[in-house]
Amino acid sequence: MMRNIAIIGAGQMGTGIAQTVAAHGMKVMLSDIDLATAKAGKARIDKALVKLAGRGKIEADEAEALLARITPVADYEPLASADLIIEAATEKEAIKNAIFESAGKVLGPTAILASNTSSIPITRMANHSPDPERFIGLHFFNPVPVMGLIEVIPGLATAQVTTDRVTTFAEGLGKQVVTSQDEPGFVVNRILLPMINEAVFVLGQSTAGIEDIDKGCRLGLNHPMGPLQLADFVGLDTCLDIINVLYQTTKDTKYRPAPLLVKYVEAGWLGRKTGRGFYDYSGEAPVPTR
Repeated sequence: MMRNIAIIGAGQMGTGIAQTVAAHGMKVMLSDIDLATAKAGKARIDKALVKLAGRGKIEADEAEALLARITPVADYEPLASADLIIEAATEKEAIKNAIFESAGKVLGPTAILASNTSSIPITRMANHSPDPERFIGLHFFNPVPVMGLIEVIPGLATAQVTTDRVTTFAEGLGKQVVTSQDEPGFVVNRILLPMINEAVFVLGQSTAGIEDIDKGCRLGLNHPMGPLQLADFVGLDTCLDIINVLYQTTKDTKYRPAPLLVKYVEAGWLGRKTGRGFYDYSGEAPVPTR
């Protein structure tokens, strides 16, 4: 049984994973480029727990105990005691590979190294780990404490025991598991990102406006939010990274990034996290930007 979990990356995904894991009684080491960044990640978890307690979703003592199970760390040496190390850095392959090489130096003899990548091939990244048999994709969805799904993606060399252990871990978090072959985009993003990309093409070609595109998908497809609103939530830079991985890996022109998506990212309009994407978030309610 996995009891000690290390998470590398104290951003939105990393902190969400840390909160979820700690909520299920496991100890978490939360690592980032320095101790201050790791501590800031834990502080954001604390803030989220205060909100949950205020809404009666968690008891104050339970929140305190959860937070006590999360330890910020600055370097990789403490990660030697982890049963599972989860990389949750930005969707840049070079950054992830550098993390795997560094984390691999302290990886325990039976520990597993996993990537939270949303699109990058697992088999390729496994070459930067010390033991590809103990390397696997473990893709959480944002916001992690709320979303009920995890994708498990074994690479070509991943041992079955690794897949089994990680699947048991994921199910132990109260999540449903989808197992995907190591193909570009896996299951969910292989389907989702072409839809978002096509919505941006529709907008860029003036077929319809932002509100009508999102309304059409909400009401016509029964989706909880439209594709452009969802893109803002995910982050337009992340969307572009993923669609670029699909395009560059497959060389299939159906994954060619929409020019307007590229332009928004170049402008720094990345969605909710920058206050502007397809919607402007500076007021009380989001307003379409065009």
